Amino acid sequence: MLHLHLQLVWTTPNTFVASANCALYCGAKVDFADIDPDTWCMSAQALRDKLEQARRHGRQLPDAVIPVHFGGQSCDMAAMAELAAEYGFHLIEDASHAFGGRYRDQPVGSCRHSAIAVLSFHPAKIVTTGEGGMALTNSAELASKMERLRSHGITRDAAQMTHAADGPWYYQQIDLGFNYRMTDIHAALGLSQLRRLEGFVAQRNGLAARYDALLSKVGVQLQHVPSNVLSARHLYVVRVPADRHARTFAGLRERGVAVNLHYIPVHLQPWYRRMGFADGQYPEAERYYSEAISLPMFATLTETQQRHVTGALMEAIA
Repeated sequence: MLHLHLQLVWTTPNTFVASANCALYCGAKVDFADIDPDTWCMSAQALRDKLEQARRHGRQLPDAVIPVHFGGQSCDMAAMAELAAEYGFHLIEDASHAFGGRYRDQPVGSCRHSAIAVLSFHPAKIVTTGEGGMALTNSAELASKMERLRSHGITRDAAQMTHAADGPWYYQQIDLGFNYRMTDIHAALGLSQLRRLEGFVAQRNGLAARYDALLSKVGVQLQHVPSNVLSARHLYVVRVPADRHARTFAGLRERGVAVNLHYIPVHLQPWYRRMGFADGQYPEAERYYSEAISLPMFATLTETQQRHVTGALMEAIA
């Protein structure tokens, strides 16, 4: 059973701030494990090193670790699950980018290696309900707990009540929850897309393959996708030399290419700096930030548009 009162949660610096903020909402402290230089996801080796150092020096170990499936591809969950068993923490997958992806022939979200997997249905995601998301688990106990918490901590299940129901209208609030219910209209919008999910992912992988081919002779680093992973390809990120990064980004915008940067390392945000985090603590994430550019990636992207994007990138770098 996942601890209800988390004290310490680790996640990755290369993510949107929500992946860390969720722990603060629960009253826990936050720390980070650095990213892999090739996949840009949380590094299993960096996680192991940090755990070993914490144990060696008698520092607090995490109650939960939140790996983020950056760009659409799963972290190395099997390796992290081994560490979870060894060090006694729970894994919560931030799979917001990876709905429709696969890891070791299992769909992302199967929770084979984790307690909970979280999906996002934000408008920019592969399947959208306008806003909202979903938490998946194989634990009946966790599912029941989350169901209550999303609706003010209220239950109509007689087995969970403190005494027999006063009548068929009766309910009890047995936890302090929230109003996190998705509307039926939003849910219907999401359900209408589910049967097309495999097609969405295949299409995005086709677009990524075309980008790969167009950029094969350009001096940029691409995200490495391990052979046992099918990425959902939520993002397509390239890394350019740091001394050309700002100029390249600006040059692409000037040429009409709507590039972005995912993400500013969380520990460098002012809120987290006030907690004591500083430059240099997570060098791989900081190096990534100094080089990364997210190219346009959306379902209706045409070959002509991709050629324009890659041509503009080559001009901007030069």
